[in-house]
Amino acid sequence: MTVAPCVHLDRRPAAIRLGRLGLVFGLTFVFMVVEAVGGWLAGSLALLADAGHMLTDVGALGLTLATAWIARRPADHTLTYGYLRWEILAALVNGALLFGVAAMIVVEAIGRLQAPPEIRGGLMLGVAGAGLLVNATALFLLHGDHRHHLNLRGAYLHILGDLLGSVAAVVAAVVILLTGWTLADPIISIALSLLILVGAWRLVRESVDVLLEAVPRHISLSEVESRMRAIDGVREVHDLHVWTVTSGMVAMSGHAVVPALDAHPAVLERIRRAVGELGVGHVTVQLETGREGDCDDTQPTEGPPRPHHC
Repeated sequence: MTVAPCVHLDRRPAAIRLGRLGLVFGLTFVFMVVEAVGGWLAGSLALLADAGHMLTDVGALGLTLATAWIARRPADHTLTYGYLRWEILAALVNGALLFGVAAMIVVEAIGRLQAPPEIRGGLMLGVAGAGLLVNATALFLLHGDHRHHLNLRGAYLHILGDLLGSVAAVVAAVVILLTGWTLADPIISIALSLLILVGAWRLVRESVDVLLEAVPRHISLSEVESRMRAIDGVREVHDLHVWTVTSGMVAMSGHAVVPALDAHPAVLERIRRAVGELGVGHVTVQLETGREGDCDDTQPTEGPPRPHHC
């Protein structure tokens, strides 16, 4: 026997500050042009390569901004959760782009190790220093919110990669000015690319987990089940599922066996509160009556098979 599911839905995801994200997009785009011109004037392949890196970041930030806007569209009868998963898809694409960026840095660095280019260290230092300030500002604007959104975290990691690249360029420029040792640039770039790869792997892994509707890493399925079983009146729990709809939105569905349905509102509310303490905000529970382990497996002799009920 079943009753209508108890659904606690709040489709409002944690707000992504689109204004700040738009400002970061603008800063990155403008400085990409500045760095490209500066690299051409300085004859610095390092700055030109970083400008190409920033072009990739501009595309990633644009994707993040567009999908964050799309995700705010309301749900309808076809897309009952709305467009929230667009943010996860964008995070996955951003993670993949970060892998590509790291690979390009390594390839370029290996080439420079074999044939170090001639660099105008003074101009390189000036442009790299300006890039450091711009990227630090952009990172500050995104800091905090990135912890709660995979999509925004992808943008944050791209800007972090730019910041680390600016630090490497500043250090390399200083070394070049003081010693003339141009190999400092590719060596530092390879080390920083490894940091980018670590962040990219985490972003891709978490995005895939959401798309596969895996149990969130901060929630234990056994703990959810034990909390439901501990509620007075709940005899058995089965068909339990916990998944992430989008960043900050965890959902759960399951069946609970109770002795009678007359007290089900109180049982449903206690279940909702118990799992809510674990971070599950959207709860759907179907209540059933009967003793634990009692199942009706009989089938009619004629006609279609009857659904299995426990």
